[in-house]
Amino acid sequence: MTRVPSLSSPFLLGFDEVERALTRVAKAASEGYPPYNIERIPRCGNEPELLRITLAVAGFTRDQLEITLEENQLVIRGRQVDDRERDYLHRGIAARQFQRAFLLADGLEVQGADLSNGLLSIDLVRPEAQRIVRRIDIMARE
Repeated sequence: MTRVPSLSSPFLLGFDEVERALTRVAKAASEGYPPYNIERIPRCGNEPELLRITLAVAGFTRDQLEITLEENQLVIRGRQVDDRERDYLHRGIAARQFQRAFLLADGLEVQGADLSNGLLSIDLVRPEAQRIVRRIDIMARE
């Protein structure tokens, strides 16, 4: 694993949390199941631009999937249970469990999720940020 360069520059105040997040993301990138895509959906009319995460979860039902937002981390879990009453002559499709996590930037919101044809899609939106300029008064101390 490649070490993320330190964010200890005196001009980057308060970014120690970002460094920890980058380390966590580098570790999670090595997990391979389930495969996923991330795509940008362009703005349409008055609708904002979307990010869509699509996971290949063939064989999972909606009841076997769980999506949670834990602080800024989007966590998708899948749990399948073996059906012990079935008598397989060949078992090539195993009951699986997985957990896939994505670290979301501040302000990014989950708009919704959809399961269709074995693909779980999660739409994320970042509301338009207002540009705020604030004047800081300088106090005179004597």
